[in-house]
Parts: sequence; C-alpha cells; structure tokens
Amino acid sequence: MNLHAHYPTRQHGATLVVSLVMLIVLTLLVVSAMRSGNTNLRIAGNMQLQQEVIAAAQQATETIISSNFTVAPAATDIAVVIGRATYNATVASPVCSGSRALLNNEPNLPPECLSSSSAQNTGIVFASSPAATGGTSWCYAQQWEIQTTVNDADTGASTTLHQGVKLNVPAGTSC
Repeated sequence: MNLHAHYPTRQHGATLVVSLVMLIVLTLLVVSAMRSGNTNLRIAGNMQLQQEVIAAAQQATETIISSNFTVAPAATDIAVVIGRATYNATVASPVCSGSRALLNNEPNLPPECLSSSSAQNTGIVFASSPAATGGTSWCYAQQWEIQTTVNDADTGASTTLHQGVKLNVPAGTSC
C-alpha cells in the first residue's frame, strides 16, 4: 500500500516571493554600483581639470620667467592652450624680494660676471667698470617672487601658483 496517496499538493508561492526579493536586492546592487561609478567618474574629471589649471599656471609662469621681466616688472594676462581648452592666466607683477652682490670667488660664477681692472666688453649690459672693489663681481644675485592665478569660469577649477626665481643680473639692476 502506498503511504503517499495521490493527494493534490498546494503550492503557497514561496519560490515566487524569494525570487522577487532576490531580484529587488540585485537591482539595488546594480543601482548602487552605477551611482558609485558616476561619482568616481566625476572625481576623476575634477582631478583632471585641477591638473590642467595647475599646468596652465605653470606654463604662464614659465613664459614670464623666459622673458626679461626684471627690466620692467608688470602684471600680465596670458592665454594658455591645453588640449582643446584655453585658460586665462593672470600673472601678478613680479616682486624682487632680495638682492646681493656676487663675489668673484663665488662657486659657479658665470665667467661674464668676473670683474677685473683689465676686463673689457664682458657682455654684461651696463657694466663699464668693476662694480666695487674688494672682489665684487659685475653681477648681483636676485630673488624674485612670481604669483600666477588661473580661474576657469566654465568648470569652477582654480589655482594660484607661487614661484621663486633666483637670477644673476648685471650690477646696478634695481630690485
């Protein structure tokens, strides 16, 4: 005799309920992963924009340093192109923060700075005689401070770069 008679079994839909709960959990995980990916993409984009404005400020500073800015220091606006973007950099008027006479016995003194009673046509502008007695050369060492600011109105990225520059200049160059 069969103990399991052929009675109709009733299904209560437990499988359907578990499947729906798992589908909801899986959907929430996918939505969370997409939001996290979008957030990471924004962070990376913002970092790229920040690095671009820093590069623009550095390039504008290098443009000023490459010029003879000590003759007439003045504030300057420079357009810098990086990729497809053009950044407007504002370079404040360079400021001389110190000047000292170089001595003839300074290490790594450029040959055109050496002063002597017999040197002629040294290549130093304004140098016609030794700057002073006692071994002083025809050059000064000057320290300049250059500040460059870049603000991108489209993205909101901005930076201010401070650059110190040490230069050997002809004796008599004002600071």
